[in-house]
Amino acid sequence: MQAESEFRLPPTALSSAGEFAGFFDQEHARLLKALYFVTGSREEAADLMQEAFLKLWERLDRLDHVEDPTAYLFRVALNGFRMRARAARRAAARIVTLKEGVDPFSEVELREDVRRMLLGLAPRQRAAVVLLDLYGYDSEEAGRIMGIRPSTVRALASQARAALRPTEVPDA
Repeated sequence: MQAESEFRLPPTALSSAGEFAGFFDQEHARLLKALYFVTGSREEAADLMQEAFLKLWERLDRLDHVEDPTAYLFRVALNGFRMRARAARRAAARIVTLKEGVDPFSEVELREDVRRMLLGLAPRQRAAVVLLDLYGYDSEEAGRIMGIRPSTVRALASQARAALRPTEVPDA
């Protein structure tokens, strides 16, 4: 006599359409409920349930015997769920490109540091370096804006850059 855990259906237990329909009627609600708890979506659970029953039906003639058709059905459904999840992750990875994590606070801190450094310069030096380096004007245009000669703009910007360079290199 076989133990209950080793219960096997005869090879033809679900081979007829009527037997399969009876099995479907008996198991579909349980499988749907289990898949709903796994997926969190009624629609996805219903799709997975239908696919699992279809795969079971398609394979019945190739299976010598199914020890536990319910367990086999659940395994097929859960494998389907895993395959869908994997495919969704792959699709998302192709669509969504992840940027380097930019810390908005570090940008604020950097701007504040630059602002403090610029405020440490003389007003004309600050204007020269901002016009040349930040806004990209040439010394002719910056000179017209500031009302001074282009050579004076270049000299002021050079003095500002020298003042902004660190005098000591910190130990790394």
